[in-house]
Amino acid sequence: MAFIKSSFRFLLSLSLSLYQITASITPNSSPLVTLDYGIFQGVYSTSYNLTHYRRIPFGASTAGPNRFRAPQPPLPVNGTYNTDRAFDMCPQRTVNGSEDCLYLGLYSRPWDGKTLRPVLVTFYGGGFIQGSASFTIPPSGFPVLNASQLNDYVVVYPNYRTNVFGFLAGAKLKGRTDVDFNPGLLDQQAALKWVQKYITRFGGDPANVTIWGQSAGGGSVVAQSIAKGNRGKGLFVKAMASSPYWPKTYRFDAPEIEELYEQVVEAGGCKSKDDEIGCLKSVDVQLLREISLKISAEHTYSTSSYTWGPVVSDGFLAESLSEVVRSGKLNVEMVMGSYNLHEGENFIPPGLASASGSGGFNSSTASFETMLKLFLPGFGENEVNEVKRLYPEMGTAEEIQWNTTYERAGMVYRDLVLACPAYWTAKTAKKGWLIEYTISPAKHASDTIYWNQVNAVQKSDTLIYEGYTGAMASFAQTGDPNAHKLTNVSTVGVPSVDENRQFVVRKSRLADVSISMLEKRCEFWLQQGSKIPV
Repeated sequence: MAFIKSSFRFLLSLSLSLYQITASITPNSSPLVTLDYGIFQGVYSTSYNLTHYRRIPFGASTAGPNRFRAPQPPLPVNGTYNTDRAFDMCPQRTVNGSEDCLYLGLYSRPWDGKTLRPVLVTFYGGGFIQGSASFTIPPSGFPVLNASQLNDYVVVYPNYRTNVFGFLAGAKLKGRTDVDFNPGLLDQQAALKWVQKYITRFGGDPANVTIWGQSAGGGSVVAQSIAKGNRGKGLFVKAMASSPYWPKTYRFDAPEIEELYEQVVEAGGCKSKDDEIGCLKSVDVQLLREISLKISAEHTYSTSSYTWGPVVSDGFLAESLSEVVRSGKLNVEMVMGSYNLHEGENFIPPGLASASGSGGFNSSTASFETMLKLFLPGFGENEVNEVKRLYPEMGTAEEIQWNTTYERAGMVYRDLVLACPAYWTAKTAKKGWLIEYTISPAKHASDTIYWNQVNAVQKSDTLIYEGYTGAMASFAQTGDPNAHKLTNVSTVGVPSVDENRQFVVRKSRLADVSISMLEKRCEFWLQQGSKIPV
């Protein structure tokens, strides 16, 4: 007991010391940073004690000849560049956006000009069809940094291309020098390379970079962690994958991808042109956006949830997730993954929830089997029967019991697309941790209330905020979710996934529980990886 009290006093003293050091730094209200392509002026926020640069270009416009191409270097900036302004989204599913969109923002506590700090690079979610990195003050993710003065790191938010602009594929792209597969993922890699080159000017340590994302942002973390194109580059050492959305990843020339390519070419008026891809580069950006929206809606419950996403090729993303997990070759040493109890239900046909149903689905067993055939077209009778055995009509998993078709279908989707990718990456890393969020409604993105934007819940439920969000902050800072543990010794910490246990976030209570059942279900999906494909 004396040792515990002594340790607590030491941590409290350290926290106060760090706070005093941070508070003693005299912030520059209009800091200037000189890079080799321009001078960038930031701003200091007295309200949140943050120095921020909300708009910095890291790539040239992706319009015209740069459409469907890996990002090109940013153009030189004349004069002093005002970074305290928003930037456009890349062309979106739901809003216009702009092809001049390769910008990033960053923020941190004021830098002392001496000690380099860890860096957290965050990729936004949006199903690989939409999203934006532009932020206001207080910025996205600030509640994580603000959980404790023990943590002091630099946060970077880059844009990346989505939908057809970021993930057009097909056999006719292979071998061309003016297009690339997965330019959306290459945008993210370009931002990571920018961090390696420039982040020391902002007080960040390029040797201590964590990547983080939620939903498709978490899927982006998975992609960067398994990409052959990142191997040996040392672009990051830690990864947080929050509810990583990892849709089916087909090869670039698979029949499903060829069908999408033909739809885009036909709708864009480029069919049978001498240079179909050159023609697509000249198509009006709004027409391409509309084409992408239409295609996204056509495959919601079958081929892929929102159609667009990473493809496997012989370049940057050369292997599927299941192949990399089986080989054990990640690009990162430390991974903390998470998933939510009911989040699969956000993505399945809503008609499964009622007897009357809608959209051709209802709560019957037959309707569940129809969903399986649509969602898993590569499965034969034996595989489908195994799915039904692992997910019976009345079943039990780690934190849930179900007896409805809706919950049953949600569990299938959750495990395959969200929970198992989080588990696989954490388990494959040299050091890994897994978190399950169960606070009602525990749907997709329910957990963001504790870490995305400042809100009252973080003050009213301090145990969860400090235990859950504090673990995220500790991991970003140290690579260990327990190193800067904010809760007292009577509250559990985050167990290693190698202990076959996970950290469970419950209402006003934190726990660690066995993941033996999850491991068994994920092993089935892993073995079927080539038939899904995942």
